[in-house]
Amino acid sequence: MSMSNHPKAYGTAAIAVAFMAGVLLTLGFKDFYPDLERRYQRRRGQPPNSSDSRPGSTYLPPVKLEDHTRSARQSMVGLPTPQNPEGVEGIIGNTPLFKIKSLSEATGCTILAKAEFLNGAGGSPKDRVALNMIALAEEEGLLTPGRGDTIYEGTVGSTGISLATLARAKGYKAYICMPNDQSTEKSDLLHHLGAEVERVTPAPITSTEHFVNLARTRAKEHTASSKDESRGFFADQFESIANYKAHFQTTGPEIWQQTGGQLDAFIAGAGTGGTISGISLFLKHEMGMWGDLKVVLADPEGSGLYNKVKHGVMFSNTEKEGTRRRQQVDSIVEGIGINRLTENFEAGRELVDDAVKVTDLQAMQMARWLVEKDGIFVGSSSAVNCVAAVATAMNMPKGSRIVTILCDSGTRHLSKFWKKVGELGLEEEHGQTDLLKLLGIKDER
Repeated sequence: MSMSNHPKAYGTAAIAVAFMAGVLLTLGFKDFYPDLERRYQRRRGQPPNSSDSRPGSTYLPPVKLEDHTRSARQSMVGLPTPQNPEGVEGIIGNTPLFKIKSLSEATGCTILAKAEFLNGAGGSPKDRVALNMIALAEEEGLLTPGRGDTIYEGTVGSTGISLATLARAKGYKAYICMPNDQSTEKSDLLHHLGAEVERVTPAPITSTEHFVNLARTRAKEHTASSKDESRGFFADQFESIANYKAHFQTTGPEIWQQTGGQLDAFIAGAGTGGTISGISLFLKHEMGMWGDLKVVLADPEGSGLYNKVKHGVMFSNTEKEGTRRRQQVDSIVEGIGINRLTENFEAGRELVDDAVKVTDLQAMQMARWLVEKDGIFVGSSSAVNCVAAVATAMNMPKGSRIVTILCDSGTRHLSKFWKKVGELGLEEEHGQTDLLKLLGIKDER
């Protein structure tokens, strides 16, 4: 039977043949498409597309190559490559100075805080001191990296933490002697930093068992008995002039720059005395502020420095021998307060104009206030400084600018200071809005 007898089948076959022919023509002539396009463009007077000059069988979309090398990025940004700090010691100092809003509003003065808890090694102003003491010891040949030397120190915590951190960073070991009445967070941290810690019973400074004297003894024993060339170095933060000079050379200039020299009072506590002396010496001596700046000592319970500044004697009648336990345990505050005159405090003592005695209760109330009102979580010595800053503000004209120090975070004071805050029920919100009434401070203006 012929195809002509079935026109419908013929038509279907014809369509199929035509379709296959179209496919073959397309595949066969696809390489000529670029040439046809160029001819068409020339006829219309358009310039040919140079990107289509490749043979059709290998034609790909144009690829734009970009220079992503470091030098190209740098030239595009137009900035020099920044110099990054070298090692953990490179992120010590240049801490921010910020306004504590609630204290400023309550007093009518601008109260500024130097956030020393943001120092990058041990998280306190002792980072500056530790770094300077190590640097000075290296210059004098008392410490040599990689020799196996050990740094010994008697401390209530913060200086030891800074020394332990920097000792590891700079190739030394650390041995810390500290009273056993200090918060356990500090000794635990020292252990994790690789330091050897010896916790001792609090004793008078005249005793060989006092934590400072014990550290000095341990350093001598190391040097005398060492079977190798390693030495024991006693950092001696209380008497080493590298302490106050660290603040004279760094903290003081930073405060001057950050305030533009516009400050009326500086408030700080004293443990070794290096912070208040170094900063006062820079601001008053170096920058010539003298009578334009009021320097105020913040002193906790159990310390004799308040009486020394106010009355010229170390103890009041209530603190004389046999009537008071003149140990740090007299106060829940750690890090500041002492009953002897150190070389560092003496360096700037004549520049201290006034002193404020701060009770444990005031310190705890201030610490809780800063959390509730400002979201600032600090340790005991920082709280004492802030109470003294408020008390000082109430004796100065409104609008005065007052600078104080926030020494360390409250995370180092959980088991002692902040535990006591909780036990007294101070962490319960009572809706207190009158700071002066809360602290029992009068407005003397």
